[in-house]
Amino acid sequence: LGRGPAAPLGLAAAAPPAPVWVPAGCQGAQGRFAYKLLHDLFANYSSALRPVEDTDRALNVTLQVTLSQIIDMDERNQVLTSYLWVRQAWLDAHLTWDKDAYDGIDSIRIPSSYVWRPDIILYNNADDRFGGSMETNVVLRSDGHIMWDSPAITKSSCKVDVSYFPFDGQRCRLTFGSWTYNGNQIDLRNWLDTGDLTDFVENVEWEVLGMPATRNVITYGCCSEPYPDVTYTLLLRRRASFYIFNLLLPCIMVSFLAPLGFYLPADSGEKVSLGVTVLLALTVFQLLVAESMPPSESVPLIGKYYIATMTMITASTALTIFIMNIHHCGPGARPVPPWARWLILHHMARLCCVYEVGESCKSSRRVLGRRAGRGEAGGLRENPGEVGAGAEAGGCPRDRCLCHHDGLLRNVSYIAGCFRRHRATQRRTGEWKKVAKVMDRFFMWVFFLMVFLMSVLVLGKAA
Repeated sequence: LGRGPAAPLGLAAAAPPAPVWVPAGCQGAQGRFAYKLLHDLFANYSSALRPVEDTDRALNVTLQVTLSQIIDMDERNQVLTSYLWVRQAWLDAHLTWDKDAYDGIDSIRIPSSYVWRPDIILYNNADDRFGGSMETNVVLRSDGHIMWDSPAITKSSCKVDVSYFPFDGQRCRLTFGSWTYNGNQIDLRNWLDTGDLTDFVENVEWEVLGMPATRNVITYGCCSEPYPDVTYTLLLRRRASFYIFNLLLPCIMVSFLAPLGFYLPADSGEKVSLGVTVLLALTVFQLLVAESMPPSESVPLIGKYYIATMTMITASTALTIFIMNIHHCGPGARPVPPWARWLILHHMARLCCVYEVGESCKSSRRVLGRRAGRGEAGGLRENPGEVGAGAEAGGCPRDRCLCHHDGLLRNVSYIAGCFRRHRATQRRTGEWKKVAKVMDRFFMWVFFLMVFLMSVLVLGKAA
């Protein structure tokens, strides 16, 4: 203080400093008033008691939730992890002041631990650490209104229905309410009829369709007082493009390979191998889906498609084994039954356009008719006995022609009989091979139709 008069003298020799513009709200006088206001407000204030003048009246608390981001949806554990901004507002009757007495200060921002706060928590919390909201400041106004905005990363339980996976939609509820105060002490209400989605960050897997809010008043079994809560229902729809290109389309393409096993030649030795390989590939896809789905009784739509396709491939492999057994019928096989000859070799062969070398779909009927007309008669006409009788009738001298010797006649008859039996065996074997070929083509088209219908049914049910 003794050097106070000298200070102006020393500064007089120097150039005057440039003026600094200071906003009206940041002047030093207002800062002193803010300190005084804070001291006066909390001199006799306790944050442990509910701030009402009349303890018999309920304190109105409004709640508003802003969805910022969906961090994760764990379908197997049925847990939704989301990033929320929670806004709570209420009136504190003990924290009011005359703003004219404090240089026009209308609002101050103070730590939230200084004031009484409602114990609003997430009822369906699934976090093992029970992490609450961040300790942010509150905005306190001169009329006693307090607004508390706090961000929070919440883990909430969500009942996941995967019946239509990957074309499913989920309804996840976020229920907020007071843990200790009943409806006679805190009247909890929602600020708006829906959650705020203006600042939502788009999720790559889920599309948010809406977030309606409802207020419920529930009386629990433990207590007779009503407890109000605000429930936000998050409406989600899965973006199915990833699963279509990585799970559904490969399954459809692999399943179309199964009927081609009937088209393979029976002598290639790869008919059964193709069916088993396709079955193993679908088993791998089925395991990938099962690892991400909850172990519930509801089978997802893509899982049903996998099971139906695997069942079809198993049936096609079994039919392939049966048809190969028919194809490789040996010389001791019985002739083709008449009903099989009529149904398979006549009608089904024309339907499936199966014909032998030199035939066509139009000429196969005529060829079969000529063969049926000849039957075995052609072979019987070549009886050496008839040849001998004709030669004798022609006037061949019996004592001069060597063909009438008994030994030579027996040898010729034996050779002719062996030739007839060989031709009959070849004919039976060829007929059984053609039966197998017709059945191969018939089941190929049947299974192609089944795969197409199942694919259309799955896509139609998803739509």
